[in-house]
Amino acid sequence: MKPVIALVGRPNVGKSTLFNRLTSSRDAIVADLAGLTRDRHYGNGQLGRRPYIVIDTGGFEPDAAQGIYREMAKQTRQAVAEADVVIFVLDARAGSNAQDHEIARYLRRLGKPTVLVANKAEGMTEGLQLVEFFELGLGQVLPVSGAHGQGVRSMLEQALELIPDLSPEDDGDPESAAGVIRLAVAGRPNVGKSTLINTWLGEERLVAFDQPGTTRDAISVPFERNGQKYELIDTAGIRRKGRVFEAIEKFSVIKTLQAIERAHVVLLLLDATEGVTDQDAHIAGYILESGRAVVLAINKWDAVDAYQRQQIERQIETRLAFLKFAALHLISAQKRQGLGPLWKSIAQAHASAMRKMSTPVLTRLLLEALAFQAPQRSGMFRPKMRYAHQGGMNPPVIVIHGNSLEHVPQTYKRFLEGRFRAAFELVGTPLRIEFKTSTNPFKDAA
Repeated sequence: MKPVIALVGRPNVGKSTLFNRLTSSRDAIVADLAGLTRDRHYGNGQLGRRPYIVIDTGGFEPDAAQGIYREMAKQTRQAVAEADVVIFVLDARAGSNAQDHEIARYLRRLGKPTVLVANKAEGMTEGLQLVEFFELGLGQVLPVSGAHGQGVRSMLEQALELIPDLSPEDDGDPESAAGVIRLAVAGRPNVGKSTLINTWLGEERLVAFDQPGTTRDAISVPFERNGQKYELIDTAGIRRKGRVFEAIEKFSVIKTLQAIERAHVVLLLLDATEGVTDQDAHIAGYILESGRAVVLAINKWDAVDAYQRQQIERQIETRLAFLKFAALHLISAQKRQGLGPLWKSIAQAHASAMRKMSTPVLTRLLLEALAFQAPQRSGMFRPKMRYAHQGGMNPPVIVIHGNSLEHVPQTYKRFLEGRFRAAFELVGTPLRIEFKTSTNPFKDAA
C-alpha cells in the first residue's frame, strides 16, 4: 500500500500550494485567503519509483470549541490518524505564534513521525529567521517554498525516510500471491456492496444493513469459484465531501483508496434508484487514475421502472464516458439476478490487465496504423514512430519510440489506443501509451 503523508498547519501557511506541488496538480484551490480549505483532500504523488498519497487539510485549531472550525479540527485529527508521517507547515515570514505551539503540543503528544517545514522561505537564508521554530520541540526546521518548489524534494525525501519500505506483497505487486485475483467492490455508501459479497459467499459474512456507512473498513474475504481463487475486498463507501464528519467513517476513506490501489480488478457498484451521481464519477476517476481493471454493475435494477432505466443509461453515457472500455451489468444482489455474467467480465478484465504483448506484434500494429493514417505535422515537426514495446502490466503500458513524439496530438493517441485494444482484445482495463523521443547524439557538438 502507498504511504500516506498529511499536511498540517494553521490557516494560510501554504498547505494547499504544497499539496499541488507534491501531487503535480492544481486540485487544491489556492488563494491569499485564510481558511479556504475546509475539507480533507486526497491526491497521489511519486518521488522516483516510490508513490505516495498526500492529504491536504484545513487550518488546524486543536482547541476549537464550535462551528466550522471544530469540524475542520476533527478532520485534521483524522488525517493525522490516517497518515504514516505528518508534515507540519509553518509560515517562515510570519514566524511562530500561539496556534503553532498548540499544534506542536498535539503532535508531540501523539508521537507521530513529523517533519517540520517553514514555507514561503524563497529568498531567505537559513539563519536567525528560523531559530524561533526550534522552540516547537519537533527538531530540525526545513526551509521550503511551495510556490517555487525550493527545498520540496529534500522535504519529501526526509518524510519518506521516516516510513519503512512496504514489502512487495503489501504494495499490490501483481505477482505476489500467485493465482489469486484481488477483487475490490467499491461504490458509494448503501449501494449494496456487502449484500453482493454475502450473496456470493452464501452466508451473512459481512454486516449488511439499510443504513449508509455500515462498513467502516476494507474487509478481505477469501473465495474460490470454479477453481479460481479470489480475495474479495468489501470497501467502505466514499461519501460526497461535506457530508461526512464522523471521525470513524472518515478513517474509512483512505482504506478504500488503498484497497483500490491494491486490487487487480475493481467492481464499481452503482445504485439504480439514485442514478449516476457526481460521486460515482469521482470514484470511477480514482479507479482509472490508479490504473485498475474495472467492471461496472448497476445494483437494484429490479427496483426501477422503464423511464428510470432509460435515464440511467443516458447518465452512464455522459458521466462515465471515460469508462467505455468497461463491461456493464444490470443486477440485483438481493434477488441474485444477473450475477453469473459478472464473473466472466471480471475474468476478462483481469486477463486483459495482465496481457503480454510481444515487441514484434506491437511494432507491426504500429506500422500498420501509420500506413492507415499518419500523425499530422506540427509546425516544422512531423512525429516519426519507429517501434513499440510493452512497458508494464496492470495496467498494460505500451512504449513507442521515435522522433518529435512530443508533438503527437491526443486524438492520434486515442486512435492508436483503439487499434491496440482491438488487436489484443483488451476489455475492462485502462491502456496507457507512452512516447519516448530519441535524443540527437550530435546536438551538443561544436
